[in-house]
Amino acid sequence: MSFKKIVALCVFISFLFSCKSEEYIPETPQIIPAPAELTINKGYFVLNNDVGITYEDPFKISGEFLKNFIENGSTIELKDTNDIQFIMDDTIKHQEGYTLDIQPYQIIIKAKTDRGAFYAVQTLRQVLPTEFENHTISEEKISIQCMTITDAPQFQYRGMHLDVGRHMFSVDFIKKYIDALAMLKMNTFHWHLTEDQGWRIEIKTYPKLQEIAAFREETLIGHYSDQPHQFDGKRYGGFYTQEQVKAIVAYAESRHVTVIPEIELPGHAQAAIAAYPNLGCTGEQVEVATKWGVFEHIYCSKDETFEFLENVLDEVVALFPSEYIHIGGDEAPKTKWKTCNQCQSRIKTEGLKDEHELQNYFITRVETYLNSKGKQIIGWDEILEGGLAPNATVMSWRGTKGAIEAAKQKHHVVMTPTSHCYFDYYQSTNPNEPTAIGGFLPLEKVYSFNPIPEELNKDEAQYILGAQGNIWTEYIPTETQVEYMAFPRMLAMSEVVWSKNETKNYTDFTKRVEHFNTRLDALDINYANHLYEISGALISDDDTSAYALSTTIDDRTIRYTLDGSAPNITSEIYKDPIPVNRSQTIKAAVFDSENQLGSVFSETINYHKAVGKTITINKTPHRSYSGSGPEGLINGISGSDSRYGDKEWLGFWGEDLEIIIDLGEETYIDAIETRFHNGNGQWIYAPKGMIIILDDKEFEYNYSNSTDLILNVEYKLVSKTRYIKFIIPNYGTIPDGKQGAGNKAWTFIDEIIIN
Repeated sequence: MSFKKIVALCVFISFLFSCKSEEYIPETPQIIPAPAELTINKGYFVLNNDVGITYEDPFKISGEFLKNFIENGSTIELKDTNDIQFIMDDTIKHQEGYTLDIQPYQIIIKAKTDRGAFYAVQTLRQVLPTEFENHTISEEKISIQCMTITDAPQFQYRGMHLDVGRHMFSVDFIKKYIDALAMLKMNTFHWHLTEDQGWRIEIKTYPKLQEIAAFREETLIGHYSDQPHQFDGKRYGGFYTQEQVKAIVAYAESRHVTVIPEIELPGHAQAAIAAYPNLGCTGEQVEVATKWGVFEHIYCSKDETFEFLENVLDEVVALFPSEYIHIGGDEAPKTKWKTCNQCQSRIKTEGLKDEHELQNYFITRVETYLNSKGKQIIGWDEILEGGLAPNATVMSWRGTKGAIEAAKQKHHVVMTPTSHCYFDYYQSTNPNEPTAIGGFLPLEKVYSFNPIPEELNKDEAQYILGAQGNIWTEYIPTETQVEYMAFPRMLAMSEVVWSKNETKNYTDFTKRVEHFNTRLDALDINYANHLYEISGALISDDDTSAYALSTTIDDRTIRYTLDGSAPNITSEIYKDPIPVNRSQTIKAAVFDSENQLGSVFSETINYHKAVGKTITINKTPHRSYSGSGPEGLINGISGSDSRYGDKEWLGFWGEDLEIIIDLGEETYIDAIETRFHNGNGQWIYAPKGMIIILDDKEFEYNYSNSTDLILNVEYKLVSKTRYIKFIIPNYGTIPDGKQGAGNKAWTFIDEIIIN
């Protein structure tokens, strides 16, 4: 053997057994969600054709999964020996807990249940090379770092939702979606099966649900806020047969994922009423909805409707072994009930106070029936209206108020507030993002979510079962777009519900996401990659202002320009906040040593007389939409036209506002500008008017009811003043026939520009 070959062999052997060297520091595995305890040990386990696996029947699912994953992902064939061994350990307290001990000559998985062992397997899966995922690994020997992991989830309910009513997806995709949940140790798939725009589950007792309710004649083009509405003229629809449903449920069970079906009632029922008009209050023929929104045609409270629902639920219960059946309960306008003789008679005979108590009657009656079938109900937080059904679990989506109310009543709660859990919202301010329903939910905000509301004490907090991410599909017509909206936010949600809140670290998480993206590539999962995007903020101190740039991946270089040109590899390197004393546009991007990573960040600063001054607001912005605080209204930066939840918009729910800007000294002004979001589909309404007070001068302005998504307001005046006061009344209660009818409207205000 030549000298060079001997040297090369020695280097290779040294690498394999480098744990014996004090200088070698092993790399920590990049696992999502982060395990509770992880200790790196010396040595490697070598996975090859000499390795075997053993497991008893209680660990059949997890054992078979691991065996198939290794053998299907490589050329390795496992023997029937105990090199990889599953052991029952009743001393593990948590039903889903496990220990994973990778030793030089053995891998031992201990768990109390197969579910716990399955999650140990998913952790081991992430320790293996990503090439196992797409069967491209060529090595016959795989060295696995020795380590010990002790782990268990923080919450028992760890879920993801998918709406197939607005847009439908293939059985293969549903299975792929479930695979992703299982990989991330999520255990619940909430399957939203019925909607105004389509009924998606076969019910043999009622064939018109398949013939009529499952299809709409056309679909809205563009955004709901675009006027006038336009349609594609193409028939759309379909449904899952009961055999397909059984196959999906069985597939999910083989990955320890529970499927919870949702059958919407009493609202979001127009498709069913289109098939069977007698289920509605008027009996008139209606069409399956062709656009998005909330519709007044909801189930009538007559006995005939309950007979229909009970027959439907009988078939649903037979298909889904889950403890829960989701019955919706949200966004049910009471307009038809108010004028319906049968509903009014029901209110009278049952001694109910109003239509809200009729909703409680409706939900409670369905709950009683499902309880008789051995099932529990779960519903959106509107099921609190008129009193909560006796055994109901609440899914809190309109913020945390419903969760707090339900938990204090000792009802179980699943947290899914729009502010942190609605993955149909925009996840970036990039102008090339695909059309979304609105809002702004970046990865960091998902990751920051703590499912336990701070208003709950320790005893009340135990009623919070967990949380889930929701994907509503009005603007998500394809499977690749579902993935784009889900990932990487699903990764963040998995860590929210699995890992300890006090140990979460977003910077560390993003580095693990960067690594995990290679696994998503191997799995052919389309994902949004905003890791290399830049964030900016204006900082002011002692009448000086500067603009600070940052990025979550901290070992990258930011380069920027101030002349309007796009930055390149030779542009100035960002080191300190950029002084701001005039209007200008800052453009920046992240670079490694050779190339640009991610997109160009651009921020236009409109330097006006209030920038950096003092502002006070009589109300605290809603914590879900607090942006960068009151100072964000006078930082020279305007919010996005569509992402009302970004850091430049402040949101207030149902509150009248008084805003005071202190310019510090008497100052001549000749114009005031601001703007309000007016996305009525998201319960956001521009105010009907506003009063501006300059010292002792008062100016009142009234607006016509605008249908524009953004209401721009500009006031020309000439005055000298130090203080500017704004009195902004909330729009009030959302009227009947509109989305969110009966609820208080949101007020969203953007930059206040003083010139």
